[in-house]
Amino acid sequence: MPTYDGVGGAWRNPGAGDIKNLLRQSKTIAVVGLSANPDRASYRVAAYLQSQGYTIIPVNPNADEILGMRTYPDLTAIAERVDIVDVFRKSGAALEITEKAINSRARAVWLQESVVSYEAFKRGESAGLMMVMDRCILREHRRLLS
Repeated sequence: MPTYDGVGGAWRNPGAGDIKNLLRQSKTIAVVGLSANPDRASYRVAAYLQSQGYTIIPVNPNADEILGMRTYPDLTAIAERVDIVDVFRKSGAALEITEKAINSRARAVWLQESVVSYEAFKRGESAGLMMVMDRCILREHRRLLS
């Protein structure tokens, strides 16, 4: 198992079968840090997921609408249940976002490539969330479901 940042915290992402089931069973994905700029990875990933039939809920306090959907300032402002919280923020924000995901009864937190927080991963797992870290949800979707 990998170790990051010298923390000594080992973690293991779910297996391909579990990730495939998560992606198949999920309907709603909150994208934290979704940019309104089509050149940004968060926008491209969210647009792809939307094209695959997922309901995207943009989380960005600096925009009113992205991809034709109303944006929310943070997870706590979303009234409906979210299946996956997809995180496009710096690693330092991952623990706080994971706490909010736990409180909002999300099923999973997906920390995108280069978003690495052993503490957030461990906290989410201990609360019963499926945690995926340092992987791209678009690539995984294409690999497992396309």
